[in-house]
This record gives sequence, C-alpha cells and structure tokens, in this order.
Amino acid sequence: MKAFGLFLVLCVATSGASIAFAAPPTPGDGTADPYLWLEKTHGERAMQWVHEQNARTEKRFADNAQFERTRKAILGVLDSDARIPYVHRRGKYLYNFWKDKQHPRGLWRRTTLAEYRKDAPTWQTLLDIDALGKAEGRKWVFKGAQCMKPAYRRCLVELSPDGGDAVEVREFDVATRSFVKNGFHLPVAKTDVDWIDRDHIYVGTDFGPGSMTKSSYPRIVKEWTRGTPLKDARTIYAGKKSDLAISASHDRTPGYERDFVYVVKDFFHSELYQRKDGKLIRVDVPLDAQAGAHRQWLLVQTKSPWTTGGKTWPSGALLAIKYDAFMAGKRDFTALFTPDAHTALSSYSWTRHHLILDTLKDVQSRLEVLTPHPDGSWSRKPLAGAPALSTVRVVDTDPDHDDAYWIDVTGFLTPSTLERGVIGAKRAEKIKQAPSFFDASAFTVSQHFATSKDGTRVPYFEIAPKGIKPDGSNRTLLYGYGGFEVSLLPRYSGSIGRAWLERGGVYVIANIRGGGEYGPRWHKAALKANRPKAYQDFAAVAKDLIRRGVTSPSHLGAEGGSNGGLLMGNMLVSYPQLFGAIACEVPLLDMKRYIHLDAGASWIGEYGNPDDPKQWSYIKTFSPYQLVKKGVHYPPVLFYTTTSDDRVGPAQARKMAAKMEGMGYRNVWFYENTEGGHGAGADNKQSAHMHALAWNFLWNQLQ
Repeated sequence: MKAFGLFLVLCVATSGASIAFAAPPTPGDGTADPYLWLEKTHGERAMQWVHEQNARTEKRFADNAQFERTRKAILGVLDSDARIPYVHRRGKYLYNFWKDKQHPRGLWRRTTLAEYRKDAPTWQTLLDIDALGKAEGRKWVFKGAQCMKPAYRRCLVELSPDGGDAVEVREFDVATRSFVKNGFHLPVAKTDVDWIDRDHIYVGTDFGPGSMTKSSYPRIVKEWTRGTPLKDARTIYAGKKSDLAISASHDRTPGYERDFVYVVKDFFHSELYQRKDGKLIRVDVPLDAQAGAHRQWLLVQTKSPWTTGGKTWPSGALLAIKYDAFMAGKRDFTALFTPDAHTALSSYSWTRHHLILDTLKDVQSRLEVLTPHPDGSWSRKPLAGAPALSTVRVVDTDPDHDDAYWIDVTGFLTPSTLERGVIGAKRAEKIKQAPSFFDASAFTVSQHFATSKDGTRVPYFEIAPKGIKPDGSNRTLLYGYGGFEVSLLPRYSGSIGRAWLERGGVYVIANIRGGGEYGPRWHKAALKANRPKAYQDFAAVAKDLIRRGVTSPSHLGAEGGSNGGLLMGNMLVSYPQLFGAIACEVPLLDMKRYIHLDAGASWIGEYGNPDDPKQWSYIKTFSPYQLVKKGVHYPPVLFYTTTSDDRVGPAQARKMAAKMEGMGYRNVWFYENTEGGHGAGADNKQSAHMHALAWNFLWNQLQ
C-alpha cells in the first residue's frame, strides 16, 4: 500500500513559484520586516541581490586551487562508475536510475538478475533525461516512475523542470520506450498519482483555485478515466484547506484488491479509509498511528499508547491483526515489536510469506524475520545483521512473488555491500561491493554519550584519525538534524572521507532528540514547546567534544540542512560561543513567517502555529530570524539555498543573511543555486560544488 510521499528531506529529502501575500504578518516585535521583498522568489530586486551575494561568496571561497581540488574529489565520488547501481525489482527486471559524467541528468534503465550479477551488466536504457531535455529545451530532473502491476509496461513518469517538488506527469510505455500518445498527462504541479487499472488512475493535483491545501499539496483526489478531460474526473474525496494533503491508491494484489484514501492532517496525524462499493469506510486506528494492509494482514505502528481490545499498547509498538477481522470490529492484536529504553523499530518490509523487521539498538541495526502461521501466531528468528557501529537496511523485496530480499550493509568506514538473500536459505549472496574512496585504515569509529541539560543521555558517533591528540586542536565537523522522527545512522560517505577526514578532520554525527533513533518518544521529546531540547542536546554534544579535548570552540564547526538548518540557526544565535563556523543549508529560520511560505503550513505539527499568540510565545524562543541581535560575537556563517526549493523556499536563508549584514556583520556569506529543489543540486556537478563550498568554508574558518 502506497503512503503519500511527503518528507522533509535532509541532504538528508517536491507549481514551483513561491507564494506571495498581501499584508503579511509582522515579525511579532512591533516592527515591520524590511526584508519581505526577498520572499519574491524570482523578483528582479531579489535575484539581483542573489547574484551579487553569489559573486562575493564564490570569489572568497571558490576562486582558489583548494576549492577546485575538493570539488573534483567529491565529483569523482558522485560520478564514479564503480558505485553500486541500486535496483528495484519489477517483474523479471531490475530497474535503476543512474547519473554520471556522461549523463549528468541521468538514465532510467533496466536489466535482468543474471546480467546484474556481472561486473559490467548490460543495461537497457528506457529514458535518457539529458537527451529528453535537449530535445525539448528543458532542464528536466527525473523524480521517479509508478509502473502498473503485474506487467509493469505502463508507467507514470514524474519530471521536475528545476528539481523542485512540482512535477509534470506523463504516461510512458516501457516496451516501446516512448511516451504514450494522448496518454495520461498532467502539467507541472505538486501532484500525486496511482494506477487503478489500464484506463483509470487516481490523481490529486492543482485542479484550479481552491484545490490545493494551505501546505501547497492536493486537497482533492479524483478518479480519472483515459481519454476524458481532467475537468470531468470524478471526485473521490475533498479535504479541508487546513489538511496537509489528500491522496488515494489501489492495491492490485490478486485476491486482495482494495482501494484506500489517505487524509493527511499533518506530518504525524492522518485518517485512512477503504473505498468500497462507492463508500469510504474508516480504518479505525488512532490518528497518530501508521497503518498498512498487506494481503490478509493489517499492521499498526503506534506513536502513542493505545488502549484497545482490553490492552494498552505502548508507543512505538508494531501490532498485527487480520484485516477483515479488524474491519468487522475485532481487536485481538498480536504484538510483533515492543520498544524498550534502548531499542526502537526503524522500518519493516514484507516478502511473499514473511515480514522483516529493522530495529535499532542504541542507533545500531538489527534484522529479524517474522513468519505468520495459519492459526494467527507468529514465529521469529534473527536475520544476518551488520557489524558493530554500522547499518543494515532492506532496500528491496517483491512481496507479490517470492521471499527474496536485498540488503545494504554499510558503516562510516565500510563501503556498502549489496546482498541478495532468500528467507530460509543459509546465507545471502554478495551481489555488489562499493569501492573505497579513501584509506579507512587511518581512522577509527567510536560511539559516545553526552549529557544534555535535563540529564538525558544523547548518543553521538565520532570518526577520527587514529592517534589524534586530545589537545583541542582538531578541526571537527558536527552534523545534526533532530526532527520529524528522522534517524541519522552510520553510513559510508566517500565525499566526507575525501573532503574532510583525509585532510585531518574529525567528523561527528549527533543523534539528538526530535529524531527517530529511539522511536516516537525521542521525537516527541522535542516537539513544539519542547523544541529547544533538541538544541540543548546538540550543544551538549559540542561541549562533550570540547571537554574530551577532541576539539575547541575555535576549531569546531557545525552543519545541518532543512530542519537541520533551523538547528544551525539556533546554534548560531543561542550558542555562538561553542562554534568557530556554521554552515546553514536550505534552512528554516523565520519561524514567524514559515507557515506562509511554500509548504511551511505542513510542519505545524512539528513546530506549532506562529499565528496563534499562545504558540508564538514559545516558537519565538527558537526563531533565529527574530533572535539575532546586534553587537554579539557570532561565528562566521554560510547560508546556502536554491531558487527552485518549493518546499522550504529560498526566502528564509536570504532574509537571515540580509538581516545580519544589515546589522553590520561582515563574516556572513550566502550562496543560492538556481536548480536542485530542496536537495540543492539537480546533478552531480551542482551537488559537488555546493558541498565543496560548504566544507571549504568550514575548513578555512576553523584554523
């Protein structure tokens, strides 16, 4: 069953123009905001300011030999032909999307398992995005394709004109490798689609005035018949303007065909309905629970304690029941997972006859196979997991056909291994091995725990050169996110290895509250009024690194993007004494205005509503744009964003940089890429440029 694809991406990760408002709210301090003009994304005055800022920043940090070496080193990783081409199985083919030096916008392609096992597989190109862009005079960015089971011949391909979340949807015939003449087609908008059958699809898109939510996503979902005008599509559900998004999907599993409508209230609350005989029947689970149907089963993942069927299930549990029995009123759930103080459920994946659980114990992966039996009971056994301080994740299964699974095993110093196994077989088969991009033998990985202001133990990972001296002189980069229940797990990064570690730096990942490292409780601990706890956690890790002699404030840099950009903004204004430099990327910063910019209203569940005076009373305590003051010794800061970011938008970074410069701060730097959306890069060259800019800035400032 398909969930609505909404995710606040962190470079860590969708129509394109920003929203303009007459009579915008004031910052809340009784004065008008003099930088509102920078909210006009493509405004002439705003873009002139952007070009001037870019030229200044490029001249200072990108016009030198070291930058070019770093950029080329990162691009060498991103464009390497030796990377693993990760695949998704559809029928007898394995599908992959691939970018490299020759194909910067990418190739959508496929091969067979027999070919994929070879060192140099033969691929069949389905769609060349560079050639398409050249032919049409557009800089298309591929955003994915939904192909109709079981033949997978017809696909709905999504193309972004600039890398943002808004996409054009076109029907594509895989057999002829061409777009279908007079097929399903939707112009650029924030759109959600799903196949019903060959001649019908569910579609949520911009149908005209009033059809989108305040969060800029579809408010209405319709059933559209091939060959008919979109305006004649039949409305299935119309949500409220205040809803986050509405979507629908069709489950084509033989014998278990079902239709569902998703009413997403906010990032953490939604309603699920089965569409049956023209009626919508509520799947009656808590609003904050995640529910999914697979064949005869309904799985429910709780986000808060739930009392039902005479039992109270804890937050973070995974429960199973027969779907038809649940819809008939039964509530005799079986607990498949219950959390403890150290363990949380990261994800789960179905195969044909089994369920694979991916759990985290103190932010380290464990896999387990669960098997349902005819009597309703479940058995379990471990599946080969990852080495210590590493991550193993299921990257693909095909629950319609067999019990094969594909897993990726990686660590900070261990390049990924892609393995294929079949549940019940003795061992998984190594299919692909990623290359090493730096000499890992020179470094060591360790896990530590800092104590936050309220006594909470906060884990963090440290990757450092062997034998570093604890004299506080080591350039250290501290990275964090802390929001939306997103976990930061051990993973290999050739770019970090080349651009930071090989230069002698220390790299640190902070697993602060707001993330999902310990399940819903870890996330909820930093929601809304408790948001500052995430910042206290990050500051505690910084202090612990200083206490241990790993680094010192003048040698400690911090980096984060999106929600992590808000984290960086708060480090800048509330903990400036701890850092020597900060890179603040595609950030949220003006928390008074955020719900009026692009998709900002969708995050009220995370931060609160600043238009409500009671909620603004706590939101203003973590709104960097309002907290920044004159006469404070702030560390050097680089803000970077993209013009095409239609999720957070470029205005936040623009306004913060302009405000600080207006206050007289000179060591404030700004850079804005035109393409790439919220991910900040439409191709590998752009991504390499942005990363090199940030890491060179930090390295140079931390001397």
